[in-house]
Amino acid sequence: MKKAFITGITGQDGAYLAQLLLEKGYEVHGGVRRISHPTLSRLDKLGVANDVTLHEFDLSESNNIYRTIDKVRADEFYNLAAQSFVGASWELPIYTADVDGMAVVRILDTLRTLTPETRFYQASTSEMFGLVQEVPQSETTRLYPRSPYGVAKVYGHYITMNYRESFGMHASSGILFNHESPLRGKEFVTRKITMGLARIARGGDAPVELGNMDAKRDWGFAGDYVEGMWRMLQQDDADDYVLATGTTTTIRDFFTFAAEALGMDLVWEGEGEAETATDRKSGKLVMRVNPQFFRPAEVDLLIGDPTKAREKLGWESKVNIRQLAEMMAQADYDELA
Repeated sequence: MKKAFITGITGQDGAYLAQLLLEKGYEVHGGVRRISHPTLSRLDKLGVANDVTLHEFDLSESNNIYRTIDKVRADEFYNLAAQSFVGASWELPIYTADVDGMAVVRILDTLRTLTPETRFYQASTSEMFGLVQEVPQSETTRLYPRSPYGVAKVYGHYITMNYRESFGMHASSGILFNHESPLRGKEFVTRKITMGLARIARGGDAPVELGNMDAKRDWGFAGDYVEGMWRMLQQDDADDYVLATGTTTTIRDFFTFAAEALGMDLVWEGEGEAETATDRKSGKLVMRVNPQFFRPAEVDLLIGDPTKAREKLGWESKVNIRQLAEMMAQADYDELA
């Protein structure tokens, strides 16, 4: 039986990955921050909370990292934990740099010391591309991050590559484009949209307030993407891979797909900060732009090229953007019943 350790196991990706590894017969361990009551709601929703072993794990504490890795001695180590909200990284730039950047080398160096045979996965991100230098973005596209989050993730990405090349470690990075699900955190724009629309569909009156409606993202389903993570660590040689759908969608279109899934017929009016959306059927204002949600430095267009993952890993995204929006909107609507 293989043994896996997942940092961030209580998050969206961690929960789906834990479910996948358990189905494959792994013994699954996970790291959680030291708090009174760890939030296990995502693991509970997937029915796996009682099947994983949890350990207190603090990305900022080297001694804790050392002791935990020494105790578990996993065959595979998936580093998914991070300060992962881009907007918050401008308010928490030093904290973000530490847990998204420096923590990666803390883990890697501990693995090199104690269990150099452990296969390591680093959760990199399409936010590293930022002000994109080519379209679509691939593993060789020059990085140009536009947030403290993106900058910190670039360090984590390159230090993973460095330990692979310097010490022969099986260390891979997955450059994942946006991947969502009903388990997505409520602070992320896709879930903010589907939750807000679900409340309106259930009789609420508060419109969803959003920022740049023209921003484009390559959105896929998180349940598909964790399989790509696992496949990377099954390869003979470690490498870096883009996981993406290869299509891009505006926030406006995602909003429209989610609204249509809940039976709404939108009328769009205005531009920029004056843009609004109204449901033709109910007459309710369902969306208005709030300038406070614009980023200091915007990432306008992200679209990934998953060719390498398809050809070398046999991986591809299965859920399209309309199906994803419908899945999330319906899940939030049902939760409010």
